[in-house]
Amino acid sequence: MKTSDFDFKLPEKLLAERPATYRDEARLMVLDRKTQSIEHKEFKDLINYFDEEDLLIMNNTKVFPARLFGNKEKTGAKIEVFLLRELDPKAKLWDVLVDPARKIRIGNKLFFGDDGELVAEVVDNTTSRGRTLRFLFDGDYKEYRAKLAELGTTPLPKYIKREADEEDEERYQTIYAKEEGAVAAPTAGLHFSKHLLKRLEIKGVNFAEVTLHVGLGTFSPVQVEDLTKHKMESERAHISAETVEKVNRALEEKSKICAIGTTSMRAIESAVSANGKLNEFSGWTNKYIHPPYDFSIANAMVTNFHTPRSTLLMMISAFGGHDLVMKAYKEAVEKEYKFFSYGDAMLIL
Repeated sequence: MKTSDFDFKLPEKLLAERPATYRDEARLMVLDRKTQSIEHKEFKDLINYFDEEDLLIMNNTKVFPARLFGNKEKTGAKIEVFLLRELDPKAKLWDVLVDPARKIRIGNKLFFGDDGELVAEVVDNTTSRGRTLRFLFDGDYKEYRAKLAELGTTPLPKYIKREADEEDEERYQTIYAKEEGAVAAPTAGLHFSKHLLKRLEIKGVNFAEVTLHVGLGTFSPVQVEDLTKHKMESERAHISAETVEKVNRALEEKSKICAIGTTSMRAIESAVSANGKLNEFSGWTNKYIHPPYDFSIANAMVTNFHTPRSTLLMMISAFGGHDLVMKAYKEAVEKEYKFFSYGDAMLIL
């Protein structure tokens, strides 16, 4: 398959600027691979598709306030810094993106906060927009991280042209987020409310957690026509013994196993044993899933609607079948479903 096989016209008005008023009242498109049918529901109807002992696998990563606004020394020019990953906690070293990048050189100092309460020095160039920063801060590690959190803002995707606000602090985070480290939300999970989770629990549905710290690479469009040549950026993942036990038991009992989001799916598919069971995992994964692909663990998945030519759409097509998924996307555009991070959801059975 080629990258152009995953292209479609997406009207800009369908990119969601805000989430649905209530988490579980986003729209839900349900695809059945056996019958090739498409249904239109609300997210809270998800409960009707799962029974006792079925298993939902959720990514418990937590988004941190990764976007900082500061000023360059001497000129005072406004600089945006996007924290990508912490390289060395002791040395306070970070991989970051800077904007505008062309005037940010090695040796420059950047000041953050009203009176420069946090300072960073550029110590390396990594890419055209990428830099390595060393933060200079008088205080212990806990105080330094608290200062980063205080000065940072919610890292909304770039297509959302407004400033992040208090609503985003709550809504650009799943209600089960625990492990801080993501610079983007695992968006399929944003639709779960406390009420819906409680109703699923009462019905006897089980839950297992994985951690995959979402990086910006997840959302990078594929720039090459031969999609096999695309390189995924690595992201940190962790799968515990408790999760392994739950998943492998569900596999043995032939229960429905549903990955909540592409990030949960990538995490579990990064840790499959030769006999098709789940293993414990702790490390980095650059797993890239595109058609054709045989999935080992999940037999259902929940996902949002993704942008053209994205690795996310490629994974969905590998799972749902290319023809059915592209037909569903055409219908989603016609029926004005909302796309991307704050958009509506799809359940593939």
